[in-house]
Amino acid sequence: MKYQLPKLSYSFDALEPNIDAQTMEIHYGKHHQTYLDNLNTVLEKYPQLANEKLPTLLANYPDIDMDEKDKVFFKNNAGGYLNHNLYWEIMGPKKEINQSLASEIAAKYGSVDQFKELFTQMAISHFGSGWAWLVKDQSGILIIYSLPNQDSPYSKGHEPIIGLDLWEHAYYLKYQNRRAEYIKNWWNVLRLLNY
Repeated sequence: MKYQLPKLSYSFDALEPNIDAQTMEIHYGKHHQTYLDNLNTVLEKYPQLANEKLPTLLANYPDIDMDEKDKVFFKNNAGGYLNHNLYWEIMGPKKEINQSLASEIAAKYGSVDQFKELFTQMAISHFGSGWAWLVKDQSGILIIYSLPNQDSPYSKGHEPIIGLDLWEHAYYLKYQNRRAEYIKNWWNVLRLLNY
């Protein structure tokens, strides 16, 4: 089974001025496409994995029957593919508030605003490329953390809820080295929560 890019539910310019159209086009059409192409290439070598879901494979990563070099390649590209799938899905030009999630966040962190502050600070302080995450662990508990590169919460057995891409390709054309400004403006296009 070959994986495909998810269809965006909005145009490349729909997130302006927070995320510019050129960044969207390159990020989605080049970077995400490359993770997808690499993922499909490595999986073609292992047809026995064709019926396994990617989150399951990442959760059981140490036991995957692959050549060690291919395992690392798979982990990076499967993570990149899944991470970006969620990133596009949770963003949009209009808010579509998930009240259940907002209530869970308020119960755990005191308020959605307090969650936003904690998440923002963790994202700003993440060194280098990677992702900021809100996940549910195996017990359904909400946790905020960051991971390097294209590591996926699925590799920890966690379900990703909100993911913020901290790679420079996500913001550099518009924001250059101003990651904090990108993060601040990204909240405007996260459609799940209101603040």
